[in-house]
Amino acid sequence: MQLPHRDGDPPLVVQVWGPGALFTRPESKVERITYPVMTPSAAVGVLEAIFWKPEFRWDVVGIEVLKPIKLGSIRRNETSQVLSMGSALSGQVVDTVGSRTQRATTYLLDVAYRIHAHAVLHAHATEPVAKYRDQFRRRVARGASFSTPYLGTREFVAHFGPPDNCLPIAVTEDLGVMLHSITFGEGGHDPASHWFQAQLENGLMRVPSLDDLEGA
Repeated sequence: MQLPHRDGDPPLVVQVWGPGALFTRPESKVERITYPVMTPSAAVGVLEAIFWKPEFRWDVVGIEVLKPIKLGSIRRNETSQVLSMGSALSGQVVDTVGSRTQRATTYLLDVAYRIHAHAVLHAHATEPVAKYRDQFRRRVARGASFSTPYLGTREFVAHFGPPDNCLPIAVTEDLGVMLHSITFGEGGHDPASHWFQAQLENGLMRVPSLDDLEGA
């Protein structure tokens, strides 16, 4: 398996798993429906929970699926009323009875992935990338994280550790158009969504770089 190297370095690898996951498709407005595979943006969320520094960003280049894709379904009570920060600070509360709605959720059962990614330095970084790569490896080996990583939504906590020799699933299929990432303009405004045509090849989903998507 060949994945893109950066400056001569292979991607960093971490294995993540859990009893369930929910990588919600943006187009599913009423019913929550998961993508069949972890999205690159969800993978970045896991990596940042383990190790984040303002000096670099994570660039995911591949995600291996280690367990068969299985779906489950539940129905949950949610509220359709959302308060602004100002309303909450003023003491206003949500009418949980009057705004209660029941939604079906299709999620993934018993998942495991290997995430392959590069730490890409920002222009203001003053340390070599090797320093951050070593720090990440040590944190993974210790099971240390800055915050609790999760698999799509906070109810699905992710366990993580060093990669093992488990083979990915022997499945090749077209996954359709998948969310790659969301970027923001100056000052955190003007969000832009980036998409790519996802393909699972013998259990591996290769992820294009954002530069390639923007240049396409």
